[in-house]
Amino acid sequence: MKKNVLRIVGIIFLVFLSWRVVLLIKSSGEGTGQQGRPPVAIEVDTITFEPIKEIREFTGTVYPIYQYVVAPKVSGRVVELTKRIGDWVNTGELIARIDDAEYQQAVYEAEANLKIAQASLTESESQFELSRQEMERVQSLQKKGIASPSELDTANTTYEAQKSRLELARAQVEQREASLSSAKIRLSYTVLKATEPGFIGERYVDEGSLLAPNAPLVSVIGIKDVLIRTTIIERDYGRITVGQSSEVEVDAFPSKRFQGKVARIAPLIQEASRVAKMEVEVANDSLLLKPGMFTRVRVILSEKDSARVVPSEAIIRREGHDGIFIVQTDESAKTNIARYYPVTTGIVTQEKTEILSPELTGQVVTLGQHLLEDGSPVILPESGRNSVSAQDGKNSPGLDKESGR
Repeated sequence: MKKNVLRIVGIIFLVFLSWRVVLLIKSSGEGTGQQGRPPVAIEVDTITFEPIKEIREFTGTVYPIYQYVVAPKVSGRVVELTKRIGDWVNTGELIARIDDAEYQQAVYEAEANLKIAQASLTESESQFELSRQEMERVQSLQKKGIASPSELDTANTTYEAQKSRLELARAQVEQREASLSSAKIRLSYTVLKATEPGFIGERYVDEGSLLAPNAPLVSVIGIKDVLIRTTIIERDYGRITVGQSSEVEVDAFPSKRFQGKVARIAPLIQEASRVAKMEVEVANDSLLLKPGMFTRVRVILSEKDSARVVPSEAIIRREGHDGIFIVQTDESAKTNIARYYPVTTGIVTQEKTEILSPELTGQVVTLGQHLLEDGSPVILPESGRNSVSAQDGKNSPGLDKESGR
């Protein structure tokens, strides 16, 4: 009996607690419905007009505008090497000299052979002239009936033979002249000069070294202008053109900016990496940029001197469209509310975004906009440039009044 009484009392108590919970929940729901959505604390910034640039940054390496290696075409021992690393050379300036005794001797021998050939030519010319005169004499006698036909045949044969010997002597002279020219050319290969002005980039040998043909001596680089070689991704390929301005930075001189322009873009995108090669040409009058330096290249894709811009963090995307929240004042409730406006954007940077349309003015929400709906009440900071007064709300309703929208 006693247990049943306790059980009934427990049931009554549980029913009473459930009834109180239901009342509290209902009361809480009615209170919330009466008060509406709670305000959201936000931060704002001002829509401004200012210059804006859209920039892409790439990494690359510095290369000389031209580079060549000085190497001999003949073998020999280096007897003179006038330049060291970092030295400047002008066009035609002597860089190295190879032992030329053997090549000088070849020139002397070729000259002697030429003299022999010329002497043989002179003798052949004399013999040819004698044979010609003899043939003419026999022809004259034969017409008079004094010389026999056999004598005329002998004179003609001698004439033709001397004519052939003369042609051979002339060919030998030409051959000896060519041999002499070849010997002189080989002799000239022992003197190595700069073909273009520049700095000595590397020195591969020292004086006394025995070189084979085409063995490198020094390299010469031209760095009054330099090339920055980098790559661009497929997404940016159509937006970069030859002649666009660029800005170059190097770690060696972090406070300096070097101005250049896009000089060349490869006409193909590599299938494996999906990038295209690009060269940026930079004037290097200060000679601070050196080949091999790591660089950061910023190419200006587009720019405007004056554009309607907002902070990039103010842009949100809803239902596939970009939009922003503008803070306005609700006169009836004497509160600040956020109004949502779909926008069309133009130039986009990491910090700023251009608004092409509509023509908005006033304060834009930069923090907390993802918690907002159109017409949501908002709480603004009490001080600083992020606060909006009731007067600001009257004068800046969100849309530019002059635009009529």
